Amino acid sequence: MAKLNMVTGDPTAIRIGEVRFSYAHVFEPHAMGESDTEKYSVAVLVSKDNKEALDLFEKAQKAAIEKGKAKLWGGKVPAKLKLPLRDGDEEHPDDEAYENCMFFNASNTRAPKVCYKDPDGLGLMNATEDDFYSGCYGAIVINLFPYDSHGNKGVAVSLGNLIKLRDGERFGGGSESVDKSFGDLDDLD
Repeated sequence: MAKLNMVTGDPTAIRIGEVRFSYAHVFEPHAMGESDTEKYSVAVLVSKDNKEALDLFEKAQKAAIEKGKAKLWGGKVPAKLKLPLRDGDEEHPDDEAYENCMFFNASNTRAPKVCYKDPDGLGLMNATEDDFYSGCYGAIVINLFPYDSHGNKGVAVSLGNLIKLRDGERFGGGSESVDKSFGDLDDLD
């Protein structure tokens, strides 16, 4: 079986899985506020039991901090450095989806490739919004990078490609698909 967690390039570029996706805006860009740039984005939930993925993320974060120290922050790590990995139990104590999870947000102005493995063995298929949704499980390619913008210093996560590995209960309600909602109406006049 293929290894889900791995370094994909330099130490700040990694692939991690199995993760769960939330607030998935991966098919159309979305702006968080009126003055914000529209971006593709997703919140990524990593089980605290997935030590391998969390260790790989921490190593990539440390590599990004070292880059920032060398190139942006004058040879030292800022005292109030903003880091992307957060504890779901602390920040979302009333949300079952975040229970026993760490999470981070990833975004990019460029659209990610979103796919799934065809169950009939035809390889990787391009996913649609019916295939990939908030609540499904998969793997993600990300790149962590340092920033220094308007007095804020930290590490952010750039969104790369995504793959759905399995279904999960949808977040935010809604039906599974149009076919599930109306598929039985084929014989309507």
